[in-house]
Amino acid sequence: MRSRSYAALVHHPVKAKDGSVITTSITNLDVHDIARTARTYNLARYYIVTPVEAQRALVDHIAGYWKDGEGAERVPQRSEALKIVQPIASLDEVIDDVRRREEGREPLLVTTAARSARAPKSYAEAREILGSSERPSIIVFGTGYGLVDAIIERSELHLPGIRSGHYNHLPVRGAAAIIFDRLFGDDGAGG
Repeated sequence: MRSRSYAALVHHPVKAKDGSVITTSITNLDVHDIARTARTYNLARYYIVTPVEAQRALVDHIAGYWKDGEGAERVPQRSEALKIVQPIASLDEVIDDVRRREEGREPLLVTTAARSARAPKSYAEAREILGSSERPSIIVFGTGYGLVDAIIERSELHLPGIRSGHYNHLPVRGAAAIIFDRLFGDDGAGG
């Protein structure tokens, strides 16, 4: 049986346009849209990674309205999606949480970047690896101008950018949806 997959949207450490390391702000759209897409493809959890406590509290507030508040009654489908959202302080904490949820199994870290010096696996190869692995996987996305090199180098599986060419600046929400579909298609992500 295929293992479950998780998603993480990293707001720190990520790159600025000049390549420096920054922390980006969480947006309401990133919370809603990636949660809905992750739930559509049956991912087990969607982590929003930021060391900023006030930003994690904002995620809790947004998700809480839809999980437990008036929004849960108004739009039950959105409530179901927002239940998989978890704000968290670091990627290491994400890995620890997945390890705990998966009874000690070490997660396979999967990264992607619009531009990276690292040689990627094709989506077909990645789909095969994820589909046959008994390890859980964490698909890691970066905000700003992408994940820092240290995170990409740490991953065991690196995916190609969505499109090559001169203009390659999709919103992370769009990239996540395309990548989930390329990896899981109609099969979902297990779980």
